[in-house]
Amino acid sequence: MYCFVRYGLTLCALAAVPSIVCAGATPDCHLGIYRLADGALVDIAPEDEDTLRWRRFDGATGRLHPGADGIWKSTHGWTDRADGIAVSFSACGAGQISFGGVTGQRMALDVHEATFKSHATLLAGRLVMPQGRERVPIVVLLHGSEQASALSDYSLHTYFLQHMLPAAGVGVFLYDKRGTGKSAGHYTQEYSLLADDAVAALRKARQLAGPRVGRIGYQGGSQAGWVAPLAANRSSVDFVIVSFGLAVNVIEEDQEGVELQMREKGYPPEVIAKALEVASAAEAVFESDFKSGFGKLDEMRAKYGSAPWYKDVHGDYAFFVLQQDSEASLRALAPQFDWHISFHYDPMPALRADKVPQLWILGGEDYEAPSAETSRRIKSLMADGLPFTLAYYPAAEHGMTLFETAADGSRISTRYASGYFRMIRDFARDGKLEGSYGDAEVTTPAGQNSP
Repeated sequence: MYCFVRYGLTLCALAAVPSIVCAGATPDCHLGIYRLADGALVDIAPEDEDTLRWRRFDGATGRLHPGADGIWKSTHGWTDRADGIAVSFSACGAGQISFGGVTGQRMALDVHEATFKSHATLLAGRLVMPQGRERVPIVVLLHGSEQASALSDYSLHTYFLQHMLPAAGVGVFLYDKRGTGKSAGHYTQEYSLLADDAVAALRKARQLAGPRVGRIGYQGGSQAGWVAPLAANRSSVDFVIVSFGLAVNVIEEDQEGVELQMREKGYPPEVIAKALEVASAAEAVFESDFKSGFGKLDEMRAKYGSAPWYKDVHGDYAFFVLQQDSEASLRALAPQFDWHISFHYDPMPALRADKVPQLWILGGEDYEAPSAETSRRIKSLMADGLPFTLAYYPAAEHGMTLFETAADGSRISTRYASGYFRMIRDFARDGKLEGSYGDAEVTTPAGQNSP
């Protein structure tokens, strides 16, 4: 899976006086997670140069816009529609918030910065723990395909679990993947090497947490679905949690994405078959590192380029190839994608070899990591007696968010699936799920009651 969006976030600085916005103050002044007077948790993270994002543990979220009166006004999810929530902050040192009329206090967490080595490459990591001395479960967060740092303040936009889970009693170890942020080495999508990095990260997490280590395991989304099971087979862990990941290979992923998108747009099977033919040509160019396959791609463009459905061929990455208008422009991309991608990596042997309990959380509307075949394969492993749990959110897309569909067919995310964050916490803590988690359809191992 690939991430073609690059985040260049800068946080609007906040003054060291209550609710006044200006330049030159401490940029992380109000970032962090707060416990409100009603017991709810709300995380505040940077979104872009002008706005912040809040997330509640129940999955609700919104974008905060600064106002001239020092009051931040929220819009619903990722929409521009006001949701009526107003937020204000105290002076930086006080760490207080008023969220929708409910006061709260920023939670103190124990944070330990660290470095560790994997294959002689120095990686930078961070352990974030609930305060105290008691043993707690610990999650080692694994990456998707992004190239952004996990440790910078701006990473709170995507690595918000580093606050949300510790606030809910689960420690987190996260790190900059090789070739990103403070970590040395070269960025790669070689899953076996990334799995070795994950094993080294888990070893460092154990060392840092010492006697506080309770249950420990991996959690990751997207590409981590290929990496985490490999890492679990190479280390001693208590659980694996995969969010919106895949049990198929990279080529199959893109093909499934094209099929799902075209079907939901109402195209008949004969058109979908042609779209898959086009996608296959685009995938072959990407797989060749943009060195070959141009003749077949040109043939597909000549054959179908004027068809009304051609513009709707997207997939996870086929669209990126189809957007380029010449062989020269495609060849010029090769240096940018020298990632050692394992296009035909088969994840099933690693999954069959895993004996550790795994939770797979999938979305029925995921275009980037289509879930139908992965869901079928996870259920087949369960039928063979392996300790897998499958949670399926029928209306969730990649990132486990729900969405609205605009008139032009584009999606606008509105919130995270209800129960999603609680599900991660519970499985890390207990190794199983209890009760209901929003509209998730949960399939549990034989002999274990479904929620």
